[in-house]
Amino acid sequence: MQHFLVQFSNGDILTDLIHFAEKLKIKYSKNEPMKNHTTFKVGGNAALMVFPASENEAAEIIKFCSQQGIRLIAIGNGSNLLVSDNGINACVMCFGNDFSEMRLIDDETIFAQSGASLMKLCRFALEHSLSGLEFAYGIPGSCGGAAFMNAGAYGGEMKDVLYKCSHIDKNGNSGSLEGSEMKLSYRHSVYYDNGCVITGIYLKLKKGSKEDIKAKMDDFLQRRKDKQPLEYPSAGSTFKRPEGYFAGALIEACGLKGKSVGGAQISEKHAGFVINKGNATCSDILQLCNICSETVMNEKGVKLEMEIRVTE
Repeated sequence: MQHFLVQFSNGDILTDLIHFAEKLKIKYSKNEPMKNHTTFKVGGNAALMVFPASENEAAEIIKFCSQQGIRLIAIGNGSNLLVSDNGINACVMCFGNDFSEMRLIDDETIFAQSGASLMKLCRFALEHSLSGLEFAYGIPGSCGGAAFMNAGAYGGEMKDVLYKCSHIDKNGNSGSLEGSEMKLSYRHSVYYDNGCVITGIYLKLKKGSKEDIKAKMDDFLQRRKDKQPLEYPSAGSTFKRPEGYFAGALIEACGLKGKSVGGAQISEKHAGFVINKGNATCSDILQLCNICSETVMNEKGVKLEMEIRVTE
């Protein structure tokens, strides 16, 4: 989402937004702890968080914020988000359970609202014997977040099955993008740049054997449990995969596996994961990520780029 210059240093703007949300009967929370809305379990408070239950509610808030110059950030499950210890001086729009409808469009097409869990979407596809999304089983994100960053694993990506996104632009207008318009590439989409908020995704899958689909899902989930530190809070893979390399292998080769800064640690199970081993701060995590990047560059000559979005 576009970051506006005007923030909540002006209490009147915050009050006006709260009154606007109350008028429309939109759920909201002041000084909402962001650690409760990210899988890293770190970060300060959001000045205001709103919880839209419909596309119209989302559109009204987005339009109001745009007109008033209020900074607005949209999140789902917060599985790829690292929030500053100082919190977010902005309006955070959280798409959650109230924005998680899933339905069949036809025998091979699923629509899901952006707040729906990717895990639940995979199970929904299984229930209807639809194949193609098995790779995503175990990814802890929301459907909107998965489309936003073109999430992927085990040789599959959202771009393999995602054919359309519906969205709201900064003026509160509904729209959609299809196919190449979404500019899906490695951990990226046009939504990083266009200022629109994803409200729903459309997936084109293929009919398959329910037993085969479940076997693939179970296999991928077991691989995650065996190789990834799922017992600790994290944001998944910390760094993007450098071309021709694997970030975790590079970090391990530099002797950094298990290294800690405060409560943050490079996982002893998988060096590609920075974990919150206990009471980590955003500062701890960023410092440890910087150590990884600098060491790998100095020793291996490879630049590591963070996959996690850092927000303040």
